[in-house]
Amino acid sequence: MAVAMMQTPLQLRLQPRPPAVVAARHRRRLQSGFPPPNPRRGGGWCRCCANADAGKAQAKARRAYPYDEIEPRWQRHWEEHRTFRTPDIGHGLDTSKPKCYILDMFPYPSGAGLHVGHPLGYTATDILSRFKRMQGFNVLHPMGWDAFGLPAEQYAIETGTHPKITTERNINRFRSQLKSLGFSYDWDREISTTEPTYYKWTQWIFLQLLKRGLAYQAEVPVNWCPALGTVLANEEVIDGVSERGGHPVIRKPMRQWMLRITSYADRLLEDLDELDWPESIKEMQRNWIGRSEGAELEFSAVDKEGHDLGANLLVYTTRPDTIFGATYVVLAPEHSLLSSLISEEQRVHVEEYIELTARKSELERTDLQKEKTGVFSGSYAKNPATGEIVPIWVADYVLGSYGTGAIMAVPAHDSRDHEFALKYKLPIIKVVSPLNGNCDSEEAYADDGIMINSSSSSSGLNIDGMLSKDAALKVTEWVEANGFGKKKVNYKLRDWLFARQRYWGEPFPVIYRDDTNEMLPLQENQLPLTLPELDDFTPTGTGEPPLTKATDWVKTVEPLSGKPARRETSTMPQWAGSCWYYLRFMDPQNASMLVDKAKESYWGPVDIYVGGAEHSVLHLLYARFWHKVLYDIGVVSTKEPFKCLINQGLILGEVTKVGDHYVLKDDANIRLNARAYKMSKSRGNVINPDDVVSEYGADSLRLYEMFMGPLRISDVHRDSKTWSTGGIEGVHRFLGRTWRLVVGTPLPDGSYGVGTTVTDEEPTLDQLRVLHKCIARVTEEIQETRFNTAISAMMEFVNAAYKWDTQPKSVIESFILLLSPFAPHMAEELWFRLGNSRSLAHEQFPEGKSEYLKESKLVLPVQINGKTRGTILVDKECSEDDAFQIAASDEKLSKYLTGKGIRKRIYVPGRILNVIPR
Repeated sequence: MAVAMMQTPLQLRLQPRPPAVVAARHRRRLQSGFPPPNPRRGGGWCRCCANADAGKAQAKARRAYPYDEIEPRWQRHWEEHRTFRTPDIGHGLDTSKPKCYILDMFPYPSGAGLHVGHPLGYTATDILSRFKRMQGFNVLHPMGWDAFGLPAEQYAIETGTHPKITTERNINRFRSQLKSLGFSYDWDREISTTEPTYYKWTQWIFLQLLKRGLAYQAEVPVNWCPALGTVLANEEVIDGVSERGGHPVIRKPMRQWMLRITSYADRLLEDLDELDWPESIKEMQRNWIGRSEGAELEFSAVDKEGHDLGANLLVYTTRPDTIFGATYVVLAPEHSLLSSLISEEQRVHVEEYIELTARKSELERTDLQKEKTGVFSGSYAKNPATGEIVPIWVADYVLGSYGTGAIMAVPAHDSRDHEFALKYKLPIIKVVSPLNGNCDSEEAYADDGIMINSSSSSSGLNIDGMLSKDAALKVTEWVEANGFGKKKVNYKLRDWLFARQRYWGEPFPVIYRDDTNEMLPLQENQLPLTLPELDDFTPTGTGEPPLTKATDWVKTVEPLSGKPARRETSTMPQWAGSCWYYLRFMDPQNASMLVDKAKESYWGPVDIYVGGAEHSVLHLLYARFWHKVLYDIGVVSTKEPFKCLINQGLILGEVTKVGDHYVLKDDANIRLNARAYKMSKSRGNVINPDDVVSEYGADSLRLYEMFMGPLRISDVHRDSKTWSTGGIEGVHRFLGRTWRLVVGTPLPDGSYGVGTTVTDEEPTLDQLRVLHKCIARVTEEIQETRFNTAISAMMEFVNAAYKWDTQPKSVIESFILLLSPFAPHMAEELWFRLGNSRSLAHEQFPEGKSEYLKESKLVLPVQINGKTRGTILVDKECSEDDAFQIAASDEKLSKYLTGKGIRKRIYVPGRILNVIPR
């Protein structure tokens, strides 16, 4: 991934914008409460705005069709008529019809609004939704907002603006942009995670988790910044310092709420096999859960003379067969027994190392760390298999949160241990030999093989000559029989840290008694527990959450006894509201339950879920966990929430090449490291869809994003798409050709008449074949989400239709219905111009008829004296005489036959014609 080689972000422009576009932007800013663009002019418009009228005529002449008139008109029509509203069960919904629940991943409404990368998935789900409606399905296609979160709170701290105000403004902006693109959402079902009527049920789910022992509190390390006096989220920490201010950040234990997701690890793993998800995403989840089978072994701690220190170290290993190759033990710096095992000679060194490690995240300690570091503890451990004494080291590549926080290091057969042993000159003993005998002596051999150097007369354990898997079983049986360990299944998956020391989040529905500190859940009839109003959102400086400042809110009483109590001041993480929102869309107004059983039973699960691969692990894993809990308590009727998952690729910013390097197309002074890179505000390469809609229309933007390439991705980097201004101009021209095909050429003043060019004539056989071939292709490609090739099929139809002498109404109407999921504004307008009074949104999607899909002609090779000289186009039922006459009249073939007698003709119908002249 490349980034711009300068600090200042610069928005990537499509082209120098017409004055009318700039003026429209300035008017939007004024309407949103921004100051005038040029105060010196007494609040008037700046020069580019004043010139806008002059630019309108130029823009009108350049546009391919009047999208600026069509699109607002049909957006108003859809909104006024609630065209895409899905009725409720018992209130007009025909449940005898099949259902299709199509959902976009919950967007966070940022202050920057949409960029053109966002509508990629939204357009895809809209095409599918419109298609399914026209096929007679009941379609649920809602939209809402995952609106709690860190950005709004950071903005509140910087500006003093309440997060609620910022969030509402951002939601209004997002909603306006989405409506301008013609998406067929049921806006009656709109929800926001910040509304008390919504988070009442988030709190209710937490209480169910608490009842079942799946929510608990524990001391866990958090990112603590002493200089800022606050706990930071992982994304706020970069290279061990705070993103804001660059202050050192340490890992500090703090009491936090946790969710016991590990209790569902096996089910989360097993049920992946039933899902229609990309295999790469399922594999990511499998790796994140990280189930492994091995053994837990016990090493007794001793001093350098071999005297027992009274502590036993449990180590977890997936390779118990390599126990004879364990030459040292490694403890995580946060291991609970470490302090009792540090020798006085090493105490200063170990404590310094622990302090240094506390500044690193787990990611920095494992995936991002290139060089291994560690320190000797001063103590030793006895290997139960060999009886030998091995040193105990402390190293941050071992995590206290995984396994037991201790490992037996086998440097000959583990790359991390090997690197560490080489650096600190620790023994390396090979105990596994490859089956083929070939092994790089300079590298760790991590695969299975034949055991060597693996026997001890003192312990009685001998696994020499055994295969690795058989040896592992024998070692496990031996340690269990001798009390040195046991078989163990382990998971990389850790319990979910479910708390934030922030204001802008869901309050926890619990209180603590002042006298006993006992935690008590609120009664369900006390929900929702709403956030108090705060004017000061800044960190407290002590690590206490900002909610501690709301003293009147924090102080309460225990309902049953009336004794003084206090509320929890941490809030839930942003993940909470997005774990179950798909259920609330089914029944958004229900005040008495999370979701009505009949509605959930009909609509669940989500049939098609579309979103970015960046959410492939955490969001999907957390949502699946909550869904399974709700399944266990009878709230939902399915084991999984999302039946089919589709990941769309990224849209990358547009660049151009200058010499041997790449630069931003709009500013050649900004040099890049690669040809294309992810579109985001921080990189300054954002293209605003508002500008694209102003210049080309929403239908052009929709069509172009689908035409850029296949929707489904297998590799997020390989399958990304690069924005191209030339590309959107191409699809805009196609829509212009489609418009003129039906409406005709513009009048001298650039406007169009009210009629159409279509006729009431019966279509010809050739026209029906062209149409039904297009219908068949578009239908198949939509079903397979190959929208780019569906658009290609429609382009081919338009090219063919331009060659016809007439455009029969029945054919053109069917084509408009095909086009409507992709370019709904134009399709609605053309449908209306053809004399239809109702919206086409619920018209039946055309069906390809098999009798018109059969090819009536074929290409027949023609040979002269056994040598192929050309081909001719003939009917499938063509006779030999007819085929010969066509060949004789062909310009290329006639020169071989003119003036010559024919000695013989060999004709194989549909295969070949061979003519042998005299």
